[in-house]
Amino acid sequence: MHPIVKPALRRGWRDLNTVQFGMAPAHAMVLGPMDTATGSFLELLDGTRGMPLLREQGREMGLPDGHVDGLVDRLARSGLLDDTTGGGPAADALRERKEVMDRLRSDLASLSLVASEPGGAVKRLAARRCLRVQVRGAGRVGVVLAALLTGAGVGEVEVRDLGRVEPWDVAPGGLPVESIGERREDAARRAVRRAAPDRPPRATAKEREGEETRGLSLVILAPRDGLAVHAPDPASAESLIASGTPHLYAGVVEATGVVGPLVLPGDTGCAGCLDQRRTDRDPTWPRLVAQWRSGQQRRVAACDLALAAAVAGLAASHALAFLDGDPPAGAGARWEASLPGCDWHATPVWAHPACFCGAAEKTKGGRTPEDGEAHETMAGQQPHAARLAGTWRAHV
Repeated sequence: MHPIVKPALRRGWRDLNTVQFGMAPAHAMVLGPMDTATGSFLELLDGTRGMPLLREQGREMGLPDGHVDGLVDRLARSGLLDDTTGGGPAADALRERKEVMDRLRSDLASLSLVASEPGGAVKRLAARRCLRVQVRGAGRVGVVLAALLTGAGVGEVEVRDLGRVEPWDVAPGGLPVESIGERREDAARRAVRRAAPDRPPRATAKEREGEETRGLSLVILAPRDGLAVHAPDPASAESLIASGTPHLYAGVVEATGVVGPLVLPGDTGCAGCLDQRRTDRDPTWPRLVAQWRSGQQRRVAACDLALAAAVAGLAASHALAFLDGDPPAGAGARWEASLPGCDWHATPVWAHPACFCGAAEKTKGGRTPEDGEAHETMAGQQPHAARLAGTWRAHV
């Protein structure tokens, strides 16, 4: 182990005996009381020394036997310590690719704040390279979202869509103006490849043959048609429910951005549950949806560029948290924000007993929707800072 105090956290002394790591309350930690020798020893925890050398230098600084090991152990348990040699074989292989690591260094620093165990950040980053994500929709949201995922180290991100690129599909970080008139899938593939930290090796014919049967870690439904995210057709996700494939909705409809729900088949509410709940609240809902779907006209959909970018960013953040193994913030919830205020709020998508997905069976006896659920904020969707506020004054 080569311990390093997480460099992503800025350090500042509150007084002569108390040091604070980090500025934002969500991840900040206060250490104290701390004597002068221990404070000086912290400077040696820079990832360049192993434990034997650190023990030797600790003795030279007058620290008692066992003090260095105790300090390192407490720092590690508090989530303040990383290991520049940790993470396992996949992490070692990633470290050897310096150019790739340089591209991902900011992502690694961010992951170090949410992966508390030493070496956990680079382990997660290496694990991303083995994941396969599919984005369905090559518009202003879908391509930017796909580029964000591949840029953050997800190994394989494919975009599916039909037709050719229109001028209004173009977006910074997504489809470039040069792609107008090209097939959407081809243009999206190039945009994703440009965003990738490195280019994966070309697949062999045998590998390409088995590609369709290899499991998807996540499918993101980012339709260019806002109706398909505002009122997603349950039939379009039947195969995903049947195969147990997690899927996330994201898009823009009439100047409102939508992210979610993240559907964990059989565990959380899905598009069918959403449709059933809406019908329970409003008997005219099926009639309206039928008219919207059958009365489509060839018109340019309202999709504000900045709002589309915000949707892509939030959806990518939720997707990466899920792929990294963190509790999925978007599971069973829809996040929405409307212009001009762009104030994000979450509403629950409850499992419905009449839905074919079967999620209601697992949640039987749990919470049930209340009157006015369309405006109810998810009780469990508190900001990260609020959930971890207790670490602000913790001591080691």
